[in-house]
Amino acid sequence: MDTIADRSTREELIGVGKAVLLNKIAKLRNGRAGKDCLKHQSKVSHDCSKSLLVSSSGQYTGCPAYNCNLPGCPKRELVPVLCEHCHLNFCLSHRHQQDHICSQIKKELDSTATAPQRVSQILGQCKGQKKSFKTARSREMAAKVALMKLKAQANGDCSIPETERVFFLVFMPLSHGHPPKALFFSKRWTVGRITDLIADKAGITNLNNTSSNMKLRLFIQDNGKVLSSDQVLADLLDGDQGVFNGGSLIMETVPADLLVLPDTHLYDSGQK
Repeated sequence: MDTIADRSTREELIGVGKAVLLNKIAKLRNGRAGKDCLKHQSKVSHDCSKSLLVSSSGQYTGCPAYNCNLPGCPKRELVPVLCEHCHLNFCLSHRHQQDHICSQIKKELDSTATAPQRVSQILGQCKGQKKSFKTARSREMAAKVALMKLKAQANGDCSIPETERVFFLVFMPLSHGHPPKALFFSKRWTVGRITDLIADKAGITNLNNTSSNMKLRLFIQDNGKVLSSDQVLADLLDGDQGVFNGGSLIMETVPADLLVLPDTHLYDSGQK
């Protein structure tokens, strides 16, 4: 009959045998049959010379890795990097939708477009959206800054109460050759009345009350949209048409049916 000491000795021997076996298996799995301790048994910890070997067939035989699904990209990662939209694996450089031309970012893109074209379309769309958001906020802020400057130099009818005054920087017709004028008007006036007043003060030919097809119109400088002659200034300021107290307007003689003035940047660069 075994004594307690004998059983204890056998258990110790079995425990040692298991530890040796596990250590050996760990070494073999990591591609190295050398004499490494448990602390340095992994390929990374002992800089294994076989971890990046390529077989004679050209196939990668190193550590298990995850290939990038972007065509032409040779990179691979040690951990999966999945796109949460298309659920494909990519390298760290191409993990974002716009970087791997994600099929889910814009399904309506032309399927026949090449990869560079699709990238350009995606980036162009993002830039356009960002610009629109920025413009809507910045135009109003720019008008507030300009308003402080205009109040110090604007001309107008002094009988207009301070609370009714609306200030604009008005660009004259290109053919007129004069610099823009800082003017103020009553918010109760119509656009037609304002147009006639500007033309009279600046000496601009006004054919609005004739049968001529060419009319003198006011346009919003930021978007080129025409202001209807029967609109009241106060109504324009309360709406979302892009007219701000302190903003810029363009006066030009155009065909009566013109709704949007092209090349508004010519006035900004040519008359200041």
